[in-house]
Amino acid sequence: MFTAAIMITENSFITIKRHDTPCGTLTLGELDGRLCLCDWQAEKRREFIVRRLKERLQAGFRDGTSPIIEETERQIDEYFAGKRSTFDIPIIHTGTEFQKLVWTELMNIPYGTTVSYGCLARRIGMPTAVRAVANANRANPISIIVPCHRVIGSHGALTGYGGGVNVKAALLKLEAEIKKK
Repeated sequence: MFTAAIMITENSFITIKRHDTPCGTLTLGELDGRLCLCDWQAEKRREFIVRRLKERLQAGFRDGTSPIIEETERQIDEYFAGKRSTFDIPIIHTGTEFQKLVWTELMNIPYGTTVSYGCLARRIGMPTAVRAVANANRANPISIIVPCHRVIGSHGALTGYGGGVNVKAALLKLEAEIKKK
């Protein structure tokens, strides 16, 4: 998986498509050959994410599909089937520099493991930024692929997640069971 610089063209559109999974429906979004959205349909913060994508990418939305969306669907399905533990989808990070730092570190959390928000803050070299790390985690628009579900509370509690705590628990359970095999 890699990120690339954003090259905006006039009249750009983010192509979006819904994709059903065993844990709920994801909305996948692609712009210029890179994934910019993989978020739970039931997400309460949807308006915030949509507004931020439109502003940062200077693009509207249109329904459709693309090779990147189709590849993302294939890899997500393999993940849920227990056949994939990493992703190799080109992505666009659309956050602040701090958020991008946190999201990059999220991708370094191994499959089937968890870290606390405090641990994540230490890993990025900012041990007192726990709350900011939690906020950056919450703003992640690329669920599963940028695995924010692997971050838990300091005492092991499953704290908030875009798809709901029940989805977070299901993802962690899936990864733990596959990792045991």
